[in-house]
Amino acid sequence: MGDLVPLVAIMFGVGVPLSIPILWIALNYRKRRRLMELNHIERMAAIERGMEVPPLPLELIDGRSRPRSSLLPGLVWFFIGLAMVAGSLSIGDDLPVVFGLVPLGIGLAYLIYYGVEGRHLEARQQEQESRERNSRYSQGPATL
Repeated sequence: MGDLVPLVAIMFGVGVPLSIPILWIALNYRKRRRLMELNHIERMAAIERGMEVPPLPLELIDGRSRPRSSLLPGLVWFFIGLAMVAGSLSIGDDLPVVFGLVPLGIGLAYLIYYGVEGRHLEARQQEQESRERNSRYSQGPATL
């Protein structure tokens, strides 16, 4: 019985962290498959009624529901680096300060990119999406 404790600990230590990404992949696949089925039903109904076939949503092609931004990863990396630097300065050891500067620099790079280019890209993407939405809903049924 005493030999089972380390074996169970190893199984849970390795099995649980591995099962989380597998579960996420399986649930994401089921969601995307259901969205594809619903989109197919919508397209077939539009064809039957003689309407214009709606384009495929980007979520089905990319698998992402919204465009990526560099703001969130920049903030995450910046504050991780800041916490590492502050923690190592409070302890008084000089070596970990260098390791805290790496994520701090990565976070600053993301934030600078977002400040310079990211806002413009996001504004253009939102403008294009709103134009596509407006043109899709303003068109009447297609004639054959």
